[in-house]
Amino acid sequence: MKRSLSQISIMLLLALFCGASVYAQKLSPDEQKIVRYIDAHEDEAIALFEKIVNIESPTENLAGVKQVGIVFNNELESIGLTVKWIDMPADMKRAGYLIAETNGTKGKRLLLLGHIDTVLKGEKFRRERNKAYGTGATDMKGGDVTILFALKALHDAGVLKDTRITVMLTGDEESAGLPLKLSRGDMIAAAKRSDLALSFEPAVRNTATVGRRGASFWSLEVEAKTGHSGQIFKPEMGSGAIFEAARIINQFYEALHNEKYLTFNPSVIVGGTEAQLKDVTGTATGKSNVVPAKVFVSGDLRFISEEQKESARAKMREIVARNLPATSAKITFRDSYPAMTPSEGNYALLKQLDQVSQDLGFGRVEALDPADRGAGDIGFISNLIPGLDGLGAGRGGNAHAPGEWADLESMPMLIKRAALLIYRLTR
Repeated sequence: MKRSLSQISIMLLLALFCGASVYAQKLSPDEQKIVRYIDAHEDEAIALFEKIVNIESPTENLAGVKQVGIVFNNELESIGLTVKWIDMPADMKRAGYLIAETNGTKGKRLLLLGHIDTVLKGEKFRRERNKAYGTGATDMKGGDVTILFALKALHDAGVLKDTRITVMLTGDEESAGLPLKLSRGDMIAAAKRSDLALSFEPAVRNTATVGRRGASFWSLEVEAKTGHSGQIFKPEMGSGAIFEAARIINQFYEALHNEKYLTFNPSVIVGGTEAQLKDVTGTATGKSNVVPAKVFVSGDLRFISEEQKESARAKMREIVARNLPATSAKITFRDSYPAMTPSEGNYALLKQLDQVSQDLGFGRVEALDPADRGAGDIGFISNLIPGLDGLGAGRGGNAHAPGEWADLESMPMLIKRAALLIYRLTR
């Protein structure tokens, strides 16, 4: 049966009306106000997104990081939050961070985490249809915009004032300042006076992050006797430093490479008659007829829990101690980002986010495999309170690389999802 254009138009309108009615039935009047605000201010969100992407803010550009902080300082103050910028000591070479708080008395106490630094220097904002290109677009200036416009929507609906929310935007997430006790001290203190943490690293597909691996570093130093290469393997000469280093690294591989969520990467190695390694830059000299005396190796270690980290380190130490003849070796470890270990509290939060998403008509939200996410700030506090990560707009690609981009089409959806989750958690 053929239908006229007018009949088809009426059917489409009825379908849209029915869908909107079901959608409205699942949302409270306040939640409907929040959603309408986000729809009405989509262009404003994109304009602010463009503004902050165009401010160069790699971690080492302290002025640029602070400039982005000033933008958020003004925006958050305009909706009633108490805001302050915390400077880091000059010798840390880090810009500091912004803390903003509501002054209410009701509901769950939330800690919202973002960061305003990037890895690379800036590629300016440019838009191609629904893709926004620019350094930090996906990691994670889109997430910072999510926090701001979620709170703006709550403010407009009149439901922000009496909440207990702390926003923390760090200026050194991509390379945390040392000592960590100082650069993350206020974050840990904020977590101790909060009930839940929400972090706004970019969303990955229709998932949220209940666990992300931690990162630490290791350094291996090997010494051996040196002399004529024709004497290698004899008891008085031994096996040389390079064979000992090769043994150690191979045994690391054999013992550890199949363990779920554990990775280790020897990123730099230098060895020879003489060798030096500082950070990731090294030099070495040697001759084909001389047994090498020195090897240095540095790398990282990633893990899903403190228990897994310590177990791996113990195995590595045991391997290092089993030296080849006439060689010696030592390994040292340095902590960096703790793991966000999956927990019942994290999964309970995911269940609430999933319900919000379904009530909005956006479908299910699944847990992201922790192997698909690197280390992040939420790891510093995940042992204190339940949390979720991966809540931010900026779903895109090429993070930490030229051509970084974010998906603008998903931005309103992700802001709505975040706003309603915050709203429900703070009732």
